[in-house]
Amino acid sequence: MSQKAQIYRALLNSGEFIVSPGVYDGYSVRLVEAAGFKTAATSGAAVSNALLGVPDAGMMGLSENANHCRNLARSVNIPITADADTGYGNPINVHYTVKIFEEAGVAGVNIEDQVSPKRCGHMPGKEVISTQEMLKKIEAACMARQDDAFVIIARTDAIATEGIEAACKRVKSYAKAGADMIFADAVHSEQEIAAIVQAAGIPVTVNMGFGIRNRPTTPLIPIKTLKALGVRRISLPRMLPAASIHAMQQALTLMRGVMETGEPIDRPDLLASIEDIMKLMGYDEMRVLEGQLLQF
Repeated sequence: MSQKAQIYRALLNSGEFIVSPGVYDGYSVRLVEAAGFKTAATSGAAVSNALLGVPDAGMMGLSENANHCRNLARSVNIPITADADTGYGNPINVHYTVKIFEEAGVAGVNIEDQVSPKRCGHMPGKEVISTQEMLKKIEAACMARQDDAFVIIARTDAIATEGIEAACKRVKSYAKAGADMIFADAVHSEQEIAAIVQAAGIPVTVNMGFGIRNRPTTPLIPIKTLKALGVRRISLPRMLPAASIHAMQQALTLMRGVMETGEPIDRPDLLASIEDIMKLMGYDEMRVLEGQLLQF
């Protein structure tokens, strides 16, 4: 049984509101843990962008994703959930996908109802599979897990293609099929969120994107409002990638100035120190091991 899945399940059952920043590499996942967050969630978009350098349009494969998530999961003590996209095929593929991700050490996975190849939930041009096919995918996911604590998060992108009423019907059937949490992506308003929560009858998670910046799709809604609506978890898939990109752009712009003037610039307000990096990545622990194991 997975201890991290058990921890995540206990947190979910506790009724506590969960905030899961989106992570995509060793730095981001360790920073989330160091900042005191109890969980994290891999961002499929961020992993696709950062690992492959391509848009989130179904280019990343199962092995690339699962192997990357394995490295993230073993890097921290907090539980993380993974974005498994469409499950990489039909219900049979979903069955083995869930097995592989559970073996990778994550606490749960998102499985979505988009047609493959999928695309980012906030991009135009999405298509969804039939409700019946998605129900079989959820059944396959539940059958595949070895530990019942492992969380199956059923995501629907049907709001964009079929409207909120049809999406609510899907959500209700996904919950009955055995999903542990519902993720309706690209919701447009508090009213749509309330409708999804009412239809689900099980925990609902909402993608709050940048977390601290507005975007043109799902509005930036206060946590207290989300709690009042009955939402149990939010994910922040774009916050850390966006913060990293912004900081790197600033540093690179300054470095271009240094190249032109030839004069050094000392900006400790923009960059972590080498001591910060070493502390974050566990160099102190490594030195303790060196003291124990390299003294012959």
